[in-house]
Amino acid sequence: MMKTRPVLLIVIMLLLNILACSLPGSESIVADEVQPVDDASESMPGGSESQSEEAQPDAPPPISAPSGDLPPIGSVIQPEDLEYLGAFRLPEPSGGSDWDYSGHALTYYPGGDLDGPADGFPGSLFGVGHDQNLHVSEINIPAPVVSKNPADLPTAVTLQPFGDITGGRITEDLALPRLGLEVLPAMGAQTSPKLHFTIGQHIQSFEPSHGWAELDLSNPQPAGMWVFNGYSNYTTNDYIFEIPEAWAEANTPGLRLASGRFREGVWGGGGPALFAYGPWNDGNPPGSNSALTAITPLLLFGIQEPDMTSDIITMAENTSMDGYQESDHWLGSAWLTAGERGALIFTGTKALGESWYGFANGVVWDYECAEQNNCPDYPEWPYDDRGFWAEEYQAQIIFFSPDQLAAVARGEIATFQPQPYAVLNLNPYLLAPELDFANYKRDLVAAAAFDRESGLLYVIERLADEYRSVIHVWRVN
Repeated sequence: MMKTRPVLLIVIMLLLNILACSLPGSESIVADEVQPVDDASESMPGGSESQSEEAQPDAPPPISAPSGDLPPIGSVIQPEDLEYLGAFRLPEPSGGSDWDYSGHALTYYPGGDLDGPADGFPGSLFGVGHDQNLHVSEINIPAPVVSKNPADLPTAVTLQPFGDITGGRITEDLALPRLGLEVLPAMGAQTSPKLHFTIGQHIQSFEPSHGWAELDLSNPQPAGMWVFNGYSNYTTNDYIFEIPEAWAEANTPGLRLASGRFREGVWGGGGPALFAYGPWNDGNPPGSNSALTAITPLLLFGIQEPDMTSDIITMAENTSMDGYQESDHWLGSAWLTAGERGALIFTGTKALGESWYGFANGVVWDYECAEQNNCPDYPEWPYDDRGFWAEEYQAQIIFFSPDQLAAVARGEIATFQPQPYAVLNLNPYLLAPELDFANYKRDLVAAAAFDRESGLLYVIERLADEYRSVIHVWRVN
C-alpha cells in the first residue's frame, strides 16, 4: 500500500480551487473552558458533484424552532468521570486493505468475539480502514495498556477481513470520501442486527447517502441509498451512533439512530449537526434513492433553507456553537450513559488561536484574488494543501446535555441553542499529538464507539503507529 498520495493531493487542490471562502473569527474552545465566538463570516459555495440520482423530498424540512429558555444541563457525565485505560494497536492488512490512514468510522458490536477471553473487554469493533477505499473490517478488543510506545501495546486480531459493505459505491469519482458506521441490534421488523452506514464526500448537496448492510462482510447485501428529507449532505452523512432506548422512547419514538456531520468552513453551519432517524419507518428497507421523512433535528447550528435552493446552512447572529472556527474538524460522536447520567459527545481536532483560509504555513488565500489577479504562489510541499488552517490544534471531546437535546426534539428550543457544557483535552493521552503535513495527518483523533453495557469508550487516534491508527479506551465511571 502506498504511503504518500500525490494523486489525492492533486484532486484536493483542484477541488479546493473551485471553493471560495472568507476568514473565520479567532475565538476558540480551550481545555475545560467554553468561550464565545464572534459571528462567523459567510463563505461562497462551490459546485456540486452527484454520486447517484438525487431524491426528491415530499415536503420541506422543519427549520429551527423559535428560541426559548435553555433548560438546565441536568444529570450529566463530566470529563472527570472518564477513566483512561490505555490503548491497543490495529492488525496487519487483510482482505485487500489495511489500517493505514484509517479512522473514519468505528462501531461496537456486543455479539462479536463470543469466544474471546473474559478480560473485561467483551464484544468486537467494526472499523473503516484506509481512506482511499473505506473498506470495513471486524476486530477483537484486547485489554488496553497505558504506554506512549506503540511496541508496548497489544494488537487486536482480525475477526472478519476487510470488505466493501456499500456495493461498490465508494469509487475514484468521489472526492475525499467518508464512511460512517453503526451496528444496531434487531428490533421491530428488523429480525437481525444491521450495519448502518452513510457515505459522504467533500462537495455535495442533497444526494442519497444512507443505507444498511448485514454484518457478514463477505456477503453484506447493502440496501439504500436514502437522503434525509430536504437536509443538505453537509449536515447529515458522517458519524452515526445509537440513541439510548429510554431517551428515544421519551423524545424520538421509533428513531433509534443519530447521524450528522461537521463540514469545515460554513457549509454545514457553525458546529456539528445531528439528526435522529429510523429508516425502517419509511420501508424495510426504504426504496432506493428515497427521501427519509422519519427524522428529527437535534443539533443544527444555523438554518436549513426549506426550499432546497441552497446546500449551505444559513448562519445568523447567535446561531454558531461557542468557540466555533471554520478550521475545526469534528469527526466522531457517541451517546454516553452511566446510570441516570448521560452525555452526547463529539470527538475531533479543535482549532486554537488565529485561523485562516490558505496554506498551513500561514499564507492566506483571499477568495477574491482570482478576480483581482493577485493570488499568492503555492508554497513548497508539504505546505501546498489549500484549506482551512489555524495556529494550534488540540484533540478534544466536547460534551452536550441530553436534557437540552430533548428540549430541541420537543420543539421548545432551537437546534442551535444547546452548547457544550464541558471539554476534555485529549492531547496528554495521545501517542503523536502533532499534525504531520508530510504524511497527510490533518486530524489527531477521529471516530468513536461506545460499549453501553460495560461503559467503555473507544476513540481512534490517526497515524499514531507509523501510518496506522491506534485505539484509545476510557471507562465511564
